[in-house]
Amino acid sequence: MPANKNAMTRYKILDELLSSPYHDYSLDELTDEVSNRLCVLYPDFDGVVRRTIEKDISYLEREGPFLVDIKRYTVSTFNWDKQKNVEKHCLRYEKPGFSIFKKDMTDDEKHLLSEALSLLGQFDGLPNLDALENFRLGLGVRESHKIISFTKNPLENSNLLGEIFTAISQKQVIEIIYHKFGDSADELKINLHPYLLKEYNNRWFLLAATEVEEKLLCFGLERIGKITPLPSHKYLEYKGNLDEYFEDIIGVTNYANSKVEHIEFWVSDISKDYVATKPLHDSQKHYHGEAEQQFRLKYPSLSSGSFFSIDCKENYELIRELSSFGENLLVLSPRNIQDKVYHSITQMAEKYKSLRKE
Repeated sequence: MPANKNAMTRYKILDELLSSPYHDYSLDELTDEVSNRLCVLYPDFDGVVRRTIEKDISYLEREGPFLVDIKRYTVSTFNWDKQKNVEKHCLRYEKPGFSIFKKDMTDDEKHLLSEALSLLGQFDGLPNLDALENFRLGLGVRESHKIISFTKNPLENSNLLGEIFTAISQKQVIEIIYHKFGDSADELKINLHPYLLKEYNNRWFLLAATEVEEKLLCFGLERIGKITPLPSHKYLEYKGNLDEYFEDIIGVTNYANSKVEHIEFWVSDISKDYVATKPLHDSQKHYHGEAEQQFRLKYPSLSSGSFFSIDCKENYELIRELSSFGENLLVLSPRNIQDKVYHSITQMAEKYKSLRKE
């Protein structure tokens, strides 16, 4: 066995990579991945070279106590630097899912896992995870009634959520067929690094980066026609905090060049408790005391109700949310947001007038 304090850690990392059926790793990619993970574990570590990984694989196959079967195979992939298709020589365990470090679970581990599966199995929005039920029953989980219920908007392709869930969890590049609303013939093929599934207003969205420009975008799942995994493509992790993408917006539409607006608004007595207990945005403030009195002096006609503010970017979801309260919410500032809400409500009023004349 090589006299290297990191040898067993390398074997564990290689074991995980070689057992994955979701990626086609070349020797160079195995070397990079092992180096990256070791550098995370040991900040002062300089990484490993290709020759070290070659020796490790040889040890796993022929010299050590493991004697594993590793297959070599070739796949065709597109090289973005060379702008052409190339042959990539890959390695993987002969038996899918095999692991030299696999062990039986203890009773406590089985109990914890079965309880987690029971909860996850109640997510109606994940129709592609039906295998969880068989796994749960195999662990001897008792039957129980549903204790959490989620609203869902059924997708035409019921497998999409499960396919994307798998791609994200396995860090796999995917190709999607994407189309515009009402025009399924106008399709785009896009290669993506998928990062996050997000539900908003009973709809599912995928937050992902394009493979070519690495631009972060949001895609509605109801407009995705097909997903194709690309195991030979190198997956790029998102370097930032995904939560920050949604920090300054309501909904999922984030215009990168838009500024954050400080939006002040008044809410009637009918709706103020609802807005106070279900904020429009995480930044929402409810004004009391002297601050409230300043608003009263500035807007003497608003003698009742409450005053609030939020700090977020303008988008379609913001205007729709502010307009949805009708006369029970008035935008006070800034004027550009007030104008758009006013326009939305007056347009609706005009259409109702026309409808009532028919």
